[in-house]
Amino acid sequence: IIFSTPYHTKDSAIDIPIAYRHKTILQSINPQSVPLHPNLDPLIFETKIMTKFCGSLMGLGNPLLDISAEVGQDILDKYDLKLDNAILAEEKHLPIYKELVDNYSPQFIAGGATQNSIRVAQWMMTANGKPGQSAYMGCIGNDPFGKQLEECAAADGVCVHYMKDESTPTGTCAVLVKGGERSLVANLAAANNFKPSHLETAESKAIYESASVYYIAGFFLTVSVDSLKIVAEHALANNKTFCLNLSAPFIIDFFGDQVATALEYADFLFCNESEAAAYAKKHNLGDDLKEVALKIAASPKKNASKPRTVIFTQGSSSTIVACDGKVEEFAVTPLPKEQLVDTNGAGDAFVGGFLAGLLEGKDVGSCVEAGHWAARFIIQQSGCSLTKACEYKF
Repeated sequence: IIFSTPYHTKDSAIDIPIAYRHKTILQSINPQSVPLHPNLDPLIFETKIMTKFCGSLMGLGNPLLDISAEVGQDILDKYDLKLDNAILAEEKHLPIYKELVDNYSPQFIAGGATQNSIRVAQWMMTANGKPGQSAYMGCIGNDPFGKQLEECAAADGVCVHYMKDESTPTGTCAVLVKGGERSLVANLAAANNFKPSHLETAESKAIYESASVYYIAGFFLTVSVDSLKIVAEHALANNKTFCLNLSAPFIIDFFGDQVATALEYADFLFCNESEAAAYAKKHNLGDDLKEVALKIAASPKKNASKPRTVIFTQGSSSTIVACDGKVEEFAVTPLPKEQLVDTNGAGDAFVGGFLAGLLEGKDVGSCVEAGHWAARFIIQQSGCSLTKACEYKF
């Protein structure tokens, strides 16, 4: 896994390209001279010159740095926050991010729906002998949070090529945890400012020209449909695979034209049951989700050379898959309630596992199985955290 990022030792900060090698002793070093990460062996590394991206998976979306900390009721009251709730930050909430960093020793996690899926996919591909296969683009600020976001994503093995907005801070999501429950406060900030011009850079072109599978969550439809179309048109012209997620009911309800534009490119469409129901209601497709999946699969598609596959996840209920006039259900293995930690990120993880299977050349059933496994792992963690090396083998 090769990436260039700052590494901090006791005495100094150095900025060098690093290549981690799993399970191969290359050189013993002081463990405290590199950042600990569950997917990497901190005792072994070698330096290597960064080369052109030659991977197979690209994501484009809204990068957010999740800042997660255990807090008391006092900070919840201070910012008028409720547990088991998620909101967009108002002016009164903006100081909370710095307060968490300064006073609570928080955990930093590279977040945002698409980035989560790409991280999970790379985590699983790395475990199956395919490091360095994924890349991700989005917009961040030129600030400490942005640098932290780069470091987090790179540590998970993802090649990030962010657009940097000099005037807007990096998007963040405060995750306040109390008694196993959480309150989320999202400040999208720079994530809203991605521009098509970033895709014209040599680095961006190298990434999307190398990739064979593309994934974009519906949240990005509020940011830059023109950027999505550049990637989707490239996929179409080269008979590559374009994947889309509807992401949230409000995307379907309030950004219908953008959804319609993106959907025509989609070879694979993901959403959960509430998003599927919202789409069905808006387009008068009925209440039977199997029929809804079939109708979406059969809707207009730009690349007529391959059928669209529609995947509806339903939490602990069976996953619905429709393609080419046929519909299947895949059961989800129940997780004992006492093992459930946090369902946040389950859908992102499912997509990550599915994409990893797709890139392994597996059939749809095997891809769904990989997605179920990834989601099951993530809901036993706090947030979309990859706390140890992936044990899933294709």
